[in-house]
Amino acid sequence: MSDTLESLSFEQAMAELETLVKRLEEGRLPLEEAISAFERGALLKKHCEQKLLAAKMRVEQITGMTENGAKLETFNVT
Repeated sequence: MSDTLESLSFEQAMAELETLVKRLEEGRLPLEEAISAFERGALLKKHCEQKLLAAKMRVEQITGMTENGAKLETFNVT
């Protein structure tokens, strides 16, 4: 949990998030530790969402299509 969010890959963040969720679901954490774990989990979730959005945008740029199937305009550089 000491890694900064910016340094975590999507996979690392998801693995940490899954671990936190399991610990919280067990219900054995002291209140303050549970709150800290929840807070870290919320940050990890946001980080993962941002990584997924960036990946989606890259795929759309590569394929030239948007989510609704509209073709993106391409510009010719001469």
